[in-house]
Amino acid sequence: MEPTASRRPRRRVDPALEVESDPQELMPRRRPTQERSRRKFDALLTASRDLLVDVGFESFTCEEVAARADVPIGTLYQFFANKYVIVCELNRQDLVGVQQELEAFKGEVPSIDWLRFLNKFVDHMAGLWTSDPSRREVWLAMQSTPSTRATGVIHEKEFAEQVARMLAPLTPHTARERRTMMAEVLVHVVYSMLNFSVQDGQSHADAVAELKRLMAAYLLVAEKESRSS
Repeated sequence: MEPTASRRPRRRVDPALEVESDPQELMPRRRPTQERSRRKFDALLTASRDLLVDVGFESFTCEEVAARADVPIGTLYQFFANKYVIVCELNRQDLVGVQQELEAFKGEVPSIDWLRFLNKFVDHMAGLWTSDPSRREVWLAMQSTPSTRATGVIHEKEFAEQVARMLAPLTPHTARERRTMMAEVLVHVVYSMLNFSVQDGQSHADAVAELKRLMAAYLLVAEKESRSS
């Protein structure tokens, strides 16, 4: 006898694969406060980066991360619910690092040499992508599920808020809402182009040069429109 619909067992769906109407940021279950726990937490993230580069996200497992970090699997699960949370934490870590570096440059916009600053900062970020292959692997992993993509959008919006504040002196008469949207566009384009630049067979230098041209043209138009309005 064929089971009725109400009696059929429900197929379990990985929560990271579900599309939510109000997606929430995937975050660690807790962040360590004591030095010993912080060392384990950092060791797990370092091992995760190495594993992503070695095997890619599809073959990435929490068990292998714990083994490489020499940390009990139970300890890993105290911090991270699953591998999707791990990769989201790596993405957050990458963005926080860039935000801290960008903060050091904020006084250079809108100096008369802001285009030189732009070129210098893009070169700096491009160097991060070539020297650390895990950045591209993290970015690719973030595209793997609806929940990781949604978390990536949240991270980009937080970064864009900082960029929007830096754009304010350059575009003094632009509405705040439009400046925020401009900043989100810039952040998304920069990250997409940097990951494009390190694809196999791609000329990194040429891609970075095109990124500079895109950003400079976009910002020059934005500055001109703002000051003439």
